Amino acid sequence: MILGLDISTSITGVTVIDENGNCLYNEMWDTRNKKHFPNLYRKARFIKNKLLDVDDGFCIEKIYIEQSLQSFRSGFSSAKTLSTLSRFNGIVSWLCVETFEIEPEMIAASSARKKVGVKIQKGEKAKEKSFQFVLANEPSFVVEYTKNGNPKPGTMDKSDSWIIAKAGYINWKTKS
Repeated sequence: MILGLDISTSITGVTVIDENGNCLYNEMWDTRNKKHFPNLYRKARFIKNKLLDVDDGFCIEKIYIEQSLQSFRSGFSSAKTLSTLSRFNGIVSWLCVETFEIEPEMIAASSARKKVGVKIQKGEKAKEKSFQFVLANEPSFVVEYTKNGNPKPGTMDKSDSWIIAKAGYINWKTKS
């Protein structure tokens, strides 16, 4: 089985896909509460426990993680944010090695989208297009909406992890 992760210091998206490409697990792990998760280490402990639950429930053979951003874009994340995200990505990657005894493979979000067939035109929002693609192609994908009709926090992280897991599945199938 394939484990796909979209790691963030606020919400981590998690998907497990079986050897036939079926989605068996698609969740988000919320670490936004500063009282419960005052630092990266508390967040990491929570993620570790969740990974142990996944390990108990599924026989994971491959792990794919969305590669953290490597460069600046005006109007986006600061150097401090990118550094923190990169640190947390490394911590969770190591937790995967410790938990599953499998070295995760990193996949760039743009490569993953392309591999699964998400077509992004110039000027379109990649995250939104990916979300719409998952909605159209994964019957088990559950979306909860706010009272204003917007997807609840974590929904995009769940869809991003599905894209990563599905791209990983395609990689795995082509190598097998």
